[in-house]
Amino acid sequence: MNVIISNEAKNMLANLDIDVIKSLNGVYTADELVDMFKNFFFARMILDITAIKDYHDVSNIQKISINLDATKIILLLPATPEMSDSSFLSQIISMGIYNFTTNLEGIKYLLDHPNGYKDVAHIQHLSDMSGTVYDKVSGGSKVIGIKNVTEHAGATTLTYMLKKELEQTYGNSNVYAIEVNRHDFAYLNDKNMISTTQAELNSTFMKIKTATVILIDLNDATDTNICSDVLYLIEPSTIKLNKLMRKNRTIFNTLKGKKIVLNKSTLTNADIMDFEYEAKTKVFYNMPPLNERLKNDAIGGLLAKIDLLKDNSDKDDDGGFFGLFRH
Repeated sequence: MNVIISNEAKNMLANLDIDVIKSLNGVYTADELVDMFKNFFFARMILDITAIKDYHDVSNIQKISINLDATKIILLLPATPEMSDSSFLSQIISMGIYNFTTNLEGIKYLLDHPNGYKDVAHIQHLSDMSGTVYDKVSGGSKVIGIKNVTEHAGATTLTYMLKKELEQTYGNSNVYAIEVNRHDFAYLNDKNMISTTQAELNSTFMKIKTATVILIDLNDATDTNICSDVLYLIEPSTIKLNKLMRKNRTIFNTLKGKKIVLNKSTLTNADIMDFEYEAKTKVFYNMPPLNERLKNDAIGGLLAKIDLLKDNSDKDDDGGFFGLFRH
C-alpha cells in the first residue's frame, strides 16, 4: 500500500489510480513527516515536495531521507528551472533519493520501474559531489580511506583495529566504519561497521552524518575524493611485491606522495631505506603483524600520525625492504 502527501499538486495526484493506505494534504515540517511515518509501513511514498515546509532548504529534505527509507520515496517536483537544475538534483541523489519526476506519467512509471543509483548517476556532477557529500555528512569529521595495494594486505582487519582504538577516545557512537562492495564486516558483529555498495555509499554516509570519525575500507572503489586521508596498504613480502610489480610496474609512480603503510611488516629500518630507494617514494608508516584481540601501541602510533590521537610514543615508526624489482 502507498502513501500520498500533497500540497500544490493535490489536483494532479487526485488522478493517480493506486492503492493508498494514507493520504495527507497540506504543508508539514520535516520533523512532523518523520514522526508520522518513521514507524509506518508503506510500499511507496509519493511526496509532493511543496508539502515540505521550507523545502528550498535541502536540509529539510535530507532529514526526511535519513529517517525514512529514501528508496521508497517518489519525489514530485514542480516543473520549474530551480527544481530541474542539475546541482539541486545532484544533492537529492546524494541523499539516496533516486526517484523524482514532475508529472503523473513519471510517477506511474517509477511505481513499476523504480530507479537505482545507476539510473540517475549521469545527472550528478561528480566533480561537485565529493564536496557536497563531505560537507553535509561529516560536518568536519575525519573520513579515512583504507585501500589494499597488494592483494589481501589486511585493510578489513586494520579498519577494525583502528575503529576499536578510536572508540576509546571518541566513544562507540562517534566512530563508524564502512566497507564498499564487500560483506566481510558481517563477521565482526559490530553494528557500527556497515557494508554497502559504491552506488549506495552516499546514502549510507547520510545516515551517519554525526560521526566524529568515519573509516572506509575502499576495496575496489576508485573514487577516493570523499576521504580526507587515504592509507594505501602494502604487504611487503617478496611474493606480494613481485605479483604487484608484474601487474603494474608503474604503481609506485602513482603512489608517489601518498600515505603508504607497510602492513603486516617485519621490516627493519635499513630494509625500509632500501624499499624507499627502489620504489622512489616514502613510507608513511611501518605496521608490524598484530594480534587483533590485544591493544597495540602501533595502532595508536598510526592514528597519531594522521592527527586522530595524541602521540604518546617516542618510538621510531620507520621500518624497509630489498629486492623489490628482482625476479
